[in-house]
Amino acid sequence: MASVIFWALSTHSGSAGIAVGGATEWTQILNNLQLVELAGTNMEQVAQNLEQISHQATQIENQLDQYKVMLQNLERLPENIWGNAVGDLNLLQRIVAQGEGIAFSLGGLDDVLAQRFPSYASLETGLNHGHDFSGEYASWSQANRDTIAGTLASAGLTAQQFESESQTLSQLHAQSASASGQMQALQTGHAIASQQVAQIQKLRALIAQQTVMMGTWYQSEQTQSDLAQARRNQFFSATLPALEGRQMQILGR
Repeated sequence: MASVIFWALSTHSGSAGIAVGGATEWTQILNNLQLVELAGTNMEQVAQNLEQISHQATQIENQLDQYKVMLQNLERLPENIWGNAVGDLNLLQRIVAQGEGIAFSLGGLDDVLAQRFPSYASLETGLNHGHDFSGEYASWSQANRDTIAGTLASAGLTAQQFESESQTLSQLHAQSASASGQMQALQTGHAIASQQVAQIQKLRALIAQQTVMMGTWYQSEQTQSDLAQARRNQFFSATLPALEGRQMQILGR
């Protein structure tokens, strides 16, 4: 069960765009000025989202603790309470997927900024000891998956059992039949919720580092030169509006 939870990780592959829910992919933003503007806005929104996600994970961790205490005094949790537990576990699954999606998206942003602006790549290499944030996000994501997989394995579960919603619901239904099955689900979910609180804190720290670096880059003299050139290119490539009505008549004389 508890793994209801996870291999929602596979769902993050559709989140390659703006991390806070938009479908736009960074590579599809052709205007460099728009890219820089959206990047700054996105970082602010992501920071707010992660704070909410961290709070939700903490609430789920505490709630699952309460369910475990209740279960110690019962043969099994009543259907209505077990239904609430299942809802919390499903929410935890979504939280994991959201964290993965954010890391995937911001790693893509880092790649695109480095490709579009040599000054960004140069500054990042210097400030981040030769590493890029794209690689850092990939490492965070892999560590997060490995941690979750280890927790599932210790409970005798595998990610493959929970690759789809139908498999997840089937597993939850099977585990609801006994107190031991419910307890295993609650314990595994609690462990993963606790891990997510810690992992999200690491992700927030990584995003804060990238935000500071981007601010430093944006204020640099070379960046201003790059963006000024982008503005000139945009201006001279703009299509003039069609003249209509009397203007067309005057030009025709």
